[in-house]
Amino acid sequence: MSPAVETKPLDVVAIVGSAGGIEAMEAVLGGLPTDLNAAVVVVLHLMPEHPSLLARILGRKTALPVREAIDGDALEPGVVYVAPPDDHLVVAAGGTLHLERSERVHHVRPSADALLLSIAKEYRGRCLAIVLSGTGSDGAAGAAAVHEAGGRVLAQDEATAQHFGMPGAAILAGGVDAILSLDEIGPAVVDFAGHMP
Repeated sequence: MSPAVETKPLDVVAIVGSAGGIEAMEAVLGGLPTDLNAAVVVVLHLMPEHPSLLARILGRKTALPVREAIDGDALEPGVVYVAPPDDHLVVAAGGTLHLERSERVHHVRPSADALLLSIAKEYRGRCLAIVLSGTGSDGAAGAAAVHEAGGRVLAQDEATAQHFGMPGAAILAGGVDAILSLDEIGPAVVDFAGHMP
C-alpha cells in the first residue's frame, strides 16, 4: 500500500480569451462564489490605444472584487486581476504580478501565452488555466505548459464559443484536460479551487 499523497490546494486561476471573450468571462466570473479559494487573473486581447473598462465591466457581473492589475500586486484569494491594455501580465515568484512592455506575442499584448507560461513556472500543479472564446492561437503553448507542469486546463467548447480559434488551438496542442460548455466552466472552477476556510 502506498502512502497517501498530500496535494497542495489550487492557488491561481488564469482566464484568457479574445474575440467573444468578454461575454464568456462574464458568464464564468458570474458563477464564482465570493469565498473562492484562489486568485483569478484575466487576460483579454484589448485595443492598446484606449483605456480599458474591462475591470469595471466584469465587476458588474461578479460578486468578487475586480481590479486592473498593477505592477507589484500580490495575488490574494477571491480577487480578480485584469491585465491592462498593452502590457503583458505575468506572475512571478511569491505570487507577485508584473506588467511587462516586452515584444508582442502572436501580435498581441497582453498575451495569454505570457500569463500561462508564467503560472506554469511559478505554480506548477497549483494552477488552473481556462481558454475561452477568441481568434488565433494565443494561449495554446501556455495551456500545454500548464498541463505539462501538472496544472489543469479547461477549454470552452465550440458550441458555446463565439470564436473557437483559441480554445481549438489549445485542444490541438494536446494540453486540455476538459472541453466544457460555458455553463459548466464556473462550477468546474469551484470544484478545483474550493472555498476559503
